[in-house]
Amino acid sequence: MDSAELRAMQAPIKERYKVDPSTAVITLKAKGSIDNESISCKVETGRALAVAGLHPATGGSGLELCSGDMLLEALVACAGVTLKSVATAVEVSLKTGHVSAEGDLDFRGTLGVDKEAPVGFREIRLRFDVGTDAPQDRLDLLLKLTERYCVVYQTIKNGPKVTVSMQRV
Repeated sequence: MDSAELRAMQAPIKERYKVDPSTAVITLKAKGSIDNESISCKVETGRALAVAGLHPATGGSGLELCSGDMLLEALVACAGVTLKSVATAVEVSLKTGHVSAEGDLDFRGTLGVDKEAPVGFREIRLRFDVGTDAPQDRLDLLLKLTERYCVVYQTIKNGPKVTVSMQRV
């Protein structure tokens, strides 16, 4: 796909959103069910069933997916798609592209060992390794726009309002 095809594909969608902004607001959903046999949660991914469990650093077997890994995987997936889309739109030719994310966790917080230790990632590092002949100013633009338009990156960076509730069923 080249930039003209991408623009042509997105033009009617963008126009619809300009004319009726409410059509651009979509609620994405995720669902899961707690497993009765083990400390795990079956998550419906829309494509398959993923089973998330405890990380080995908190007593897990390592057989289930760790939700921290899943968060980083979502970041890598979104950043990779955004990078490719932006590169196409601004006509930066990428011969190769690799995206990686790593994050630091202190499991003392998660396990309640140290009340001062944070629960969650202390730092996340997102990295792009690209093979391209594009000049540095184009790569700078590519990175800036990828950061700007990556949904998962912006969500992590800006911390949206989150509400939590529990109900008896």
